[in-house]
Amino acid sequence: MKKVITYGTYDLLHYGHVRLLERAKALGDYLIVGVTSDDFDKTRGKINVKQPLMERLEAVKNLGIADEIIVEEYVGQKIDDIKRYDVDIFTVGSDWEGYFDYLKEYCEVVYLDRTQGVSSTELRSQERSLKFGLVGEGRVLNKVKNEASLVNGLEVTAVFSEDEAIKTEAVKNNIIAAESYDALLDEIDAVYLVSHPSVHYEQIKKALEKGKHVLCESPIVLDAGQLHELYSIAGLNECILMDAVKTAYSTAYNRLLLLIKSGKIGEVLSADATCTSLLDINLDKVANNSMWGSLHFWGPTALLPIFQLLGTDYCSKRIVTRPLQDAKQFDVFTKMDFLYPSATASIKVAVGAKSEGSLVVSGTEGYVYVPSPWWKTDYFEVRFEDTRENKRYFYQLDGEGIRYMLVSFVKAIENGRFDYYIERKVSSQIAQVMQDFEEKKDFFEI
Repeated sequence: MKKVITYGTYDLLHYGHVRLLERAKALGDYLIVGVTSDDFDKTRGKINVKQPLMERLEAVKNLGIADEIIVEEYVGQKIDDIKRYDVDIFTVGSDWEGYFDYLKEYCEVVYLDRTQGVSSTELRSQERSLKFGLVGEGRVLNKVKNEASLVNGLEVTAVFSEDEAIKTEAVKNNIIAAESYDALLDEIDAVYLVSHPSVHYEQIKKALEKGKHVLCESPIVLDAGQLHELYSIAGLNECILMDAVKTAYSTAYNRLLLLIKSGKIGEVLSADATCTSLLDINLDKVANNSMWGSLHFWGPTALLPIFQLLGTDYCSKRIVTRPLQDAKQFDVFTKMDFLYPSATASIKVAVGAKSEGSLVVSGTEGYVYVPSPWWKTDYFEVRFEDTRENKRYFYQLDGEGIRYMLVSFVKAIENGRFDYYIERKVSSQIAQVMQDFEEKKDFFEI
C-alpha cells in the first residue's frame, strides 16, 4: 500500500483545497492529511486564520477524501510523521516548490500545481475591512498602526492626536488626521485608545453611544462603577469593549497560565511581578496629563498574572508609593502587596526607578521564572528542587503581542462576542485598584 501525506491550514475550505486533496489522494492508496494547530500557525506567522482548529478538522473530515487526519503542532514534525506512518510520498502545492526538498532523504516529494484564482488569503481579504481609528500619543500608537497593517480585516483610516509628528506621519500614509475626536468617530467603525486614563471614560462612552467598538489601553477607567456602566452601554449597543493589555494575548503567557493552573508547580503560594522603566519625566507633560504615572503605565500589566492566577477576591492589600516631589499626583514608584486566604502576591511598578523586570510564581512543588522583560516574553522556565526536572519553554512572539491582540479584537467583533483573554472581572478589579489608589485607600507614601 502506497501512503501519501500532505499538510495545510485549510482555513475557509474552498475548491482549491478540495482539488489539491483529490490529486494528492490519486498519488497513492492511503492519504494522511495534517492540519496545522492554532499555536503552530501563530509560530509560522499565520495570525489571520479565521477558523479554530476543530472547525478546520471537521471541514477536512467531511470531505471524505482523507483516510486519516492528524494535527501538525511543531517544527520538524513532518520528518517524524513520515517515519512514524511509513510514508512513501509527501506532497504540497507548487507554491512551496523546492522548500521541502530536504524531505527527499525520507520519501518521494511531489509538488502539485495549485488551482488558480482561489486562496484562503484572497477569501479573507475580500471581506469588508474594519475602519480603525487611533487616538493618543506615544510610541505605542505607532506600533499599533504598524501591526494593524498585518491583520486581515483591519484598516487604519484615521488618527486623532495632539502630537504633530504623529499627524504628519498619518497624512504621509494617506490616513486622515482628524481635527477632533468627534470627527474621528465619524470616519471609523472601531477605535483604539492610548490617551491618558483620566479621559478614557468620556471617550469610551461617546464611542459606544455612537455604535463604535473600543479597544482601550489599560486601565480602561479609574473607577470600577464607571467600567460597569460602560460594559452596560456596550451591551445595549452591541459593541465590543476590550482591554488592551498586550501580554494577555501572547502564546507564552497563555501557556504559562495553563501550566500553573494544571498543577505543574503544585499549589500556588505567591506571585510577584515587577515592571519598571526609567523615563525622562517632563513636568509639563505631567501637568497636562500627557504622561502616565507608574501605576497607570505599568499597573495593569503587573496585576494581570496576579488576578488571573489567584483571583480577584483578596483579603487585604497595601499600597506604598513614592510621589514626584513637584507633582504629588504622579507616582514614580509604587509597590502593592495582596493577601489571599492561602497565598500572597506583590507588584512593583516604576517609571522613575529600575529593578529586575521578572515574574516569579512560587508553588509547593516548584516555581515558574520568567526573565526580564517578562511582559514581552517568548520564554519561561519551570524549576524544581531536583534541577534535572527543570524545563524551558519557548514560543514565538510577534509584534510584542499587539498583532495577536488586534486579531482577537477583530474576531470578537466578527463573532459578536467578547474573546475572554482578559475576563471582565479582572478588568473590573484593575479599575477598582486604580480607584483605591486615586482615593488613597490602604495607602502609604514614602
